[in-house]
Amino acid sequence: MALKKLPIGLSDFAELIEKNYYFVDKSMFIKELLDSGAKTTLFPRPRRFGKTLNLSMIRYFFEKTELSRRSLFNGLKIEQHADCMFHQGKYPIIWLSFKDVKAKNWSFCYEKLCKTIGDEFKRHFEVLRPILTELEMQDVQKIIAGTASQSMYEHALLDLSKYLERGHHQKVILLIDEYDAAIHEGFMSGYYDKIINFIRAFLGAGVKDNTALEFSVLTGILRIARESLFSGLNNLEVWTFTSKYYSQQFGLLESEVLEILSCFDLTNQIDSIRQWYDGYQSGPHKIYNPWSIINLVKNEGIEKPYWVNTSDNALVKTLLQQGTSGVKEDLELIVQGKSITKVINENMVMPDIYLDDNALWNFLLMCGYLTFENYRPDPSLEGQFLAELKSPNIEVAYLYSTQIQSWFGGSSDTLQIYQKMLQNLVAGNIDEFCELFSLFSVETISSFDTGGKKPEKFYHGFVLGMLASLRETHEIKSNRESGWGRYDVMVIPKNKALPSIIIEFKTVSSLKKETLKIAAQNALKQIDDRQYETELHSRGITNIIKMGIAFQGKKNLILVG
Repeated sequence: MALKKLPIGLSDFAELIEKNYYFVDKSMFIKELLDSGAKTTLFPRPRRFGKTLNLSMIRYFFEKTELSRRSLFNGLKIEQHADCMFHQGKYPIIWLSFKDVKAKNWSFCYEKLCKTIGDEFKRHFEVLRPILTELEMQDVQKIIAGTASQSMYEHALLDLSKYLERGHHQKVILLIDEYDAAIHEGFMSGYYDKIINFIRAFLGAGVKDNTALEFSVLTGILRIARESLFSGLNNLEVWTFTSKYYSQQFGLLESEVLEILSCFDLTNQIDSIRQWYDGYQSGPHKIYNPWSIINLVKNEGIEKPYWVNTSDNALVKTLLQQGTSGVKEDLELIVQGKSITKVINENMVMPDIYLDDNALWNFLLMCGYLTFENYRPDPSLEGQFLAELKSPNIEVAYLYSTQIQSWFGGSSDTLQIYQKMLQNLVAGNIDEFCELFSLFSVETISSFDTGGKKPEKFYHGFVLGMLASLRETHEIKSNRESGWGRYDVMVIPKNKALPSIIIEFKTVSSLKKETLKIAAQNALKQIDDRQYETELHSRGITNIIKMGIAFQGKKNLILVG
């Protein structure tokens, strides 16, 4: 039997079924939706986790059309539920996708929004034509032509649903895919307030207390906070990865992955495939990234970062690079494969990700760059939840490492300087290291900001770079307890013939009338006084290099003890 084609980049349910592409049966999503009785449901999930395909399946199941689509569901699990099949093909559908409503300024974004809304009116025009009044027809023609007022577009969703109910004598189902794509772009391009105001008015008029709607379903990446978008929408249900409801409907379960691998004779790779693409927590289930699994199979089992290479990760890079010292300390743990405990707040207010460290970690969780474990109530505050956040798998860990290394890819071959500097450091060639370190710090000082009383951002950036570059050969630790204090950086080689290194950073204190030399001497003295080498001695390590690094603006001095 010939192998089925793989639906890479295909999200139209009918095409997938009719052309015999490989399909993972998620049709019980329809039953779960019907059983819930919810009027408005939002499903935030990371990109390429099956949101568009699931919404397309819902559309083909419920939409009332001239030609029956019943056969699309032959043999699927939903067919076994007569109460659900009763609803097949019974409802007019409003289908809107904001996936491609992206632009670098509000004017172009608004134009795309109007075009998307107008196209949906045009799709239903033949049904609308005989039932509209003359004034309503004029408004509809303006919306289709792109000449309507902003107020008319903001109320277009409400108007279209009422017209369709009138024309079909049946309540309407509203489906909006990637409702937040334009919001995300607006945040990055400087028109966040304008797009938020439009979408708030659009959804507020079209969804809140709209008696023409049977129900509505929205998908997106983020759960935009109620106060900034869904104000007054009291009938909204939101189901994220932390919920047990719908937890099997987005992403691939282990059993589904094994079935795919068996079909394409790749089950012998399951252990490494788990490490690469599994690890996302979804309610009680562990799930795989579907985009990566499909591409893995398409490429005959070649394991590489398919998902993280499919989009612009510039915002993630910027957020992590500009993060506080606390963010960089937590990121060090993430890169080392450890977890960090955070408050889980899935109500996202986009500007907060630059202002609130916890909002940043929740943003990364919702976007799929982290997963969670041990989701639980916070004993210190009623109604609040905690979880351990960590990198889900090798693929996402690769993203962190490459983003960190790219921070050093600036002018004057900074990355090469950095790599040579580290090579000399771990080899114990201290004179060469000191010379290259001075060049490196001059090139990167503005990126990591040594202002203030401590060069915290710089040294955490320095540590993160080492974690990205040396993790295969060295254990890199920072700001950890040893002896009678907390050292800044410790580099421990897996090859015991190489030296271990303790580094302490100091900023010259103008109040104490210090010099670079005095500050570097104080750094070395702190290493000795607080016995930072205790941890190394406990491991039987005696080949130890101690370094005090002092900063004064872009100037620095390294002393070795």
